[in-house]
Amino acid sequence: PSKTEISCWSCHVPHSGGHFCAACGKIQPLPRGTDYFALFGLPQKLWMDCAELEKLFHELSWKLHPDNFVRASEYERELSLERSSQLNDAYRALRDPVARVEYLLAHAGMRKEGTARQQAPPELLEEVFELNESLDELRLVRASSRDGAEWAALKQRLDAEERKFEAKLRQVDEELK
Repeated sequence: PSKTEISCWSCHVPHSGGHFCAACGKIQPLPRGTDYFALFGLPQKLWMDCAELEKLFHELSWKLHPDNFVRASEYERELSLERSSQLNDAYRALRDPVARVEYLLAHAGMRKEGTARQQAPPELLEEVFELNESLDELRLVRASSRDGAEWAALKQRLDAEERKFEAKLRQVDEELK
């Protein structure tokens, strides 16, 4: 098999990764070096469609959930537990923009354990901070306000800040290329 091609542990048919063997349908271990993005079949980028990430997470969670492997071999049950755990870790890291930046830095070898922590670009952190403040404000208004105009204005402002933040992520992605 080539470097990207591995064989199924059960039927030994070659395949190029993926969660399940196309020939026998058995759950497969992750190839060495599989990153969080590859786990979801996504490109390594700072900006991502969080709704798409959530959809993929739910689909994979359902397919890889240990309850689906109760009657499978011990090895398959172990793989399912391991994959479910990896999937949860990956989702937590990728859904949060700051955690995503830190993961990319660590994965690229720019953040070593035991050394000073590499930080996300300050302008990116500022955008995340502003978005979180707006979200908190939106929650407060929704919980306490009966004024639909105030709610609509705040929602409109939050949407504009979200677009600004996504544009900043795309800009940083381009600079990293």
